[in-house]
Amino acid sequence: MTGGKNIWYFADGYLPEKKKHGEMEAHEALMVFNTSPKAVTVELDVYFSDRPPVKGIVIQVGAERVRSIRLDDPAELNGTVIPLLTQYALRVRADHPIVVQFGRLDTTQAAMSYYVGVGWSED
Repeated sequence: MTGGKNIWYFADGYLPEKKKHGEMEAHEALMVFNTSPKAVTVELDVYFSDRPPVKGIVIQVGAERVRSIRLDDPAELNGTVIPLLTQYALRVRADHPIVVQFGRLDTTQAAMSYYVGVGWSED
């Protein structure tokens, strides 16, 4: 038996400004954990407060692997750009159960902060 759920939601996306106060770069990321012995196809849907959503961004996660997806890097999102300082939300759908975590590193102050956003999941 593998752990996780097929659908995940994260409501609080907001990419921080790229200010340098040290070695770390501000970003948000999804960590996708696939405990299955099979590769998983994941589709990301990005919803905005001021424009239509971008749906069907396909990401592959290998069998029994974890993959970190940088949400500030269009190359990680098949060319999709999530603008800085724009409110957005995510729906993550997978063809097999996965565990997904959302994190943000904010370096807009010298005392940087990292936090994990709580997601909601369903089968």
